[in-house]
Amino acid sequence: MDQLLTENELEARLRDVGAQRYHHLHPFQLRLQSGRCSRTEVEAWALNRYLYQACIPQKDAIILSRMDDPALRRPWRQRIVDHDGEREGDGGIARWLKLTDDLGLSRAAVMSGRFALPATRFAVIGYLSFVRDATLLEAIASSLTELFSPSIIATRTAGMLANYDFIRPETLAYFTARPVQAKRDSDFALAYVKAHATTPERQQAVIAALEFKCAMLWAMLDALEHAYVYAEPAPGAFRAGDARAPHLVAAA
Repeated sequence: MDQLLTENELEARLRDVGAQRYHHLHPFQLRLQSGRCSRTEVEAWALNRYLYQACIPQKDAIILSRMDDPALRRPWRQRIVDHDGEREGDGGIARWLKLTDDLGLSRAAVMSGRFALPATRFAVIGYLSFVRDATLLEAIASSLTELFSPSIIATRTAGMLANYDFIRPETLAYFTARPVQAKRDSDFALAYVKAHATTPERQQAVIAALEFKCAMLWAMLDALEHAYVYAEPAPGAFRAGDARAPHLVAAA
């Protein structure tokens, strides 16, 4: 990219990345929200996605540690509170565990990560490495997938409630708070990116950072689709009947 984009042109390019590359287009996502997933596939999605959810406050802590300006750190630390909560049982991670609990999965097994697909682990490690090693501007830009998440959350929630009799509204409590949080966070990150991507090189870097994040989320779904729709999970990864909650094992 040789020419400097205006702020509006840069935003349009970033939104175009989401329109073309965000995982709302992934076949497994479409399968999930249309009711075509088996219960095992839904369980595998929730269990693997937990590993990503759990890394989000770690990612934000890494970004926070790289910020020199308190005025930048103050709003960013709210992201950590949103996921970790102010107290035990509060926050986005606890709400995700409500989802896996309601699916009958053992909380200890989910939190251990030992049943996650290798590709899920590698994706999470890759994301944490990216925000540590890239520039602060690129790390912040990678969070801009939140520009696109409110619409996928609405579609996913409506589809899962309509199509799976084992899903209740309270099962999907995680998604209730996220659209407002994502809008707040993406507004802040987008303003920062537009203010600091002031050369063609920096603008190309933030576009590439968002492309990287979209690719990471897409790769996680590629792995799920391959393992649970077309082939077999890797040795040691989640299979039907694995990671059951103790009370369900006792009743079997």
